Amino acid sequence: MKRLRGKDLLKLGFEEGPAVGLAMEVVKKHYKYSSREEILEALRALSAEPEAYTGDKVWSKVAEKLMPDTSSERKVTPLIPNPIDYRVYGSEHIEAGAREQMDTAMRLPVARAGALMPDAHYGYGLPIGGVLATENAIIPYGVGMDIGCRMCLSVYDMPAELLDRDTAKLKKALGDHTRFGFDAFDRPMDDPIFSRPEFKEIKKVKELKGKARAQIGSSGSGNHFVEFGWVEINEPDEHLGLPAGRYLAVLSHSGSRGMGANIAQHYTKIAREQCLLPKEAQHLAWLGLDAEEGQEYWLAMNLAGDYASACHHHIHQRLGKFLGEKPLSVVENHHNFAWKEQIKDKEYIVHRKGATPAGKNVLGIIPGSMTAPAFIVKGKGKVDAINSASHGAGRQMSRRKAKNTFTRSELKKHLAKAGVELLGGGLDESPFVYKDIHQVMRHQEDLVNVLGTFQPKIVRMAE
Repeated sequence: MKRLRGKDLLKLGFEEGPAVGLAMEVVKKHYKYSSREEILEALRALSAEPEAYTGDKVWSKVAEKLMPDTSSERKVTPLIPNPIDYRVYGSEHIEAGAREQMDTAMRLPVARAGALMPDAHYGYGLPIGGVLATENAIIPYGVGMDIGCRMCLSVYDMPAELLDRDTAKLKKALGDHTRFGFDAFDRPMDDPIFSRPEFKEIKKVKELKGKARAQIGSSGSGNHFVEFGWVEINEPDEHLGLPAGRYLAVLSHSGSRGMGANIAQHYTKIAREQCLLPKEAQHLAWLGLDAEEGQEYWLAMNLAGDYASACHHHIHQRLGKFLGEKPLSVVENHHNFAWKEQIKDKEYIVHRKGATPAGKNVLGIIPGSMTAPAFIVKGKGKVDAINSASHGAGRQMSRRKAKNTFTRSELKKHLAKAGVELLGGGLDESPFVYKDIHQVMRHQEDLVNVLGTFQPKIVRMAE
């Protein structure tokens, strides 16, 4: 059983009880030839979304045990009859499932405004690309599992030609100075974040401090990456502070690692126990910001976001040291987070689950895929979009379908044609599974100004 123990499941969000034993039996029977990492990933997904497995031949019995007990006599909070009107960008390219999820979110009694970005696709709770403003309520699954998932770009006063001249050295640097998935540095760097009072004052966060220390400076699996590439600035902008030209750059995408995922699971469970909603809306259960649990989650979420930022800074510090340069400019932004923001002179909690903040003159990064460009943008502050833009190109194919549709040979040919070197990565993250980023950007010309582009050339992802 790959040395899997009950405590491993408890760390993933399982509670002591029959679900643990049942899960261990399933693993023993059906996962004989799977790696420990694959098993843990399957269990993590099951714990996060047991409803999705109620009809699964392998996991249904475990899923039933993980479902929250709704036998209480407390009444289910009804949704309002019709969704509040909201703006949809690039609607012709957004699947029906994502629209249905957003419609459900806009029927919550605490919902006040919303928008759907052009990269939107089906998710859990809020769709990916969904923006939701609520009044005095925070929805843990409106933020998502990877709290503070974000982008970070460092631009260096170095010629882009180094990407071709020193390819081997740069590839080795990515291998030496980045870690992904379950891998971590033997000696992670320290960080001031570990002095934050939340690590002492919030019980759940205190439990996660050791994990956070071990994983700092590393990146997640899936679509997370660290890349060398070149940045092209066509017209100078005072907010970016870069002259026109082409520069060597580093771009990273990752979040708050295991700490954020555990915080999300813990407070989602509390929200669902306290806020009973109809089945289609159960993952949109909220915590009141005037309640202790809501305040706890708010503090823990902000800590996780700052931790995600620290992880990126460690990555860029290591690679900057290798390059022997300090960056001319750094652009970074969250795209899985919640903020207190003013909308028409009233404060709301704005959830952006896979959406980039695009307030007036706010800088951000919108990536494409491992062969498509990322865009450096400046927000226009459009109220209809809740001061937001897309967080990337957006998936148009599930991971499972991608693995069954494409081959490694096809991916290698595509990478060679694009002149991109790939370290790690899988078919589930191949460029074919994403929407056309140029099309996505055309649908949000009213939301952002494009200041420059980043073209990936050497891409590092999880194995």
